[in-house]
Amino acid sequence: MVKVTNTKVLFVKAPERLPVPGEHTKVDKSEEIDLDTVPLNGGVLTKTLVLSVDPYMRGRMRDGGESYVPAFEKGKPIENYGVSVVLRSETTKLQKGDHVYGFHKFEEYSIWNAEQVNSLLKLENKERLPWSVYVGVAGMPGKTGYYGLKKFGGALKQGEMIYVNAAAGPVAQMVIQLAKMEGLYVVASAGGADKCKFVKEQLRADFVFDYREKQPMQALEEAGKKIDVYWENVGGEHMEAALEKANNNARFIICGMARDYNVKPEERYPIRNLFNVAAKLINMKGFIILHIENPEDDADFYAKVPRWIAEGKLKILEHVTKGIENADKALVDMLVGKNMGKAVVKVADDE
Repeated sequence: MVKVTNTKVLFVKAPERLPVPGEHTKVDKSEEIDLDTVPLNGGVLTKTLVLSVDPYMRGRMRDGGESYVPAFEKGKPIENYGVSVVLRSETTKLQKGDHVYGFHKFEEYSIWNAEQVNSLLKLENKERLPWSVYVGVAGMPGKTGYYGLKKFGGALKQGEMIYVNAAAGPVAQMVIQLAKMEGLYVVASAGGADKCKFVKEQLRADFVFDYREKQPMQALEEAGKKIDVYWENVGGEHMEAALEKANNNARFIICGMARDYNVKPEERYPIRNLFNVAAKLINMKGFIILHIENPEDDADFYAKVPRWIAEGKLKILEHVTKGIENADKALVDMLVGKNMGKAVVKVADDE
């Protein structure tokens, strides 16, 4: 019997602005676990392989209150989607060596009781993709783009213009490439020359601009077409410009407002032309992926998306941070845009 350290990342206190590792989160190495004898109570023991860090996690770093997802519990591990491998099992639903996707605690090893096992999705991975792909374009962010555009984009027509911001991120990677498959003219924005190059050359967006160098209002004027579909990840100046440059009957899909995640409520950007929603007959739809996905949609998603990635039909870009002890820093880096592609934490090798 050999005990191993089970490193975790704990939530400590709510930040007012950008979280600071060591102050608002803490790496904890106090727990030791015996992998051979720890009780499973009819469940499974897993080893975490990869964890996702996503912008919405910032909203969970708060002192309670109502929201679409609960606040992180102080003194307990932060959570998000991940992929792990089963080390031991006391259920017929999963066997040793199975790989599972689901909502994971930020810890190296996890015990899932008999009820919690039902929340895990066994991954077949017939395409032999890296497991990190299943927390990115083949995971929750990819589902967000895939379902969101299909359900709320309306009847997409060849030649229509779609504007997508945060274009190098995993949600936008999916949206842009789906839009191109439908023959849309894609305008996209990202922060930095390298990200813009990826969006232009790999995702094949038609008109790309660096929002750090050019204001959205000016760039959308230069794009030469008005907006038929707007995919919102950022908010602020992007939303204001989109409202100004929208066609009548445009469809606005509101997925995120990352610009305002790390500021106080009174410092959020004041949109000054919201009446354009009425004046231009804009159909504006906000959604949360947790509220719209279902098993039938998932069957379609997993039948297509991993195969498209393996075939090269969908291009992806990942930013991998190694080590769970660096997970909270990876979260902060993602929140300020230092990541180049989908932000992923590689916790362990698949051995």
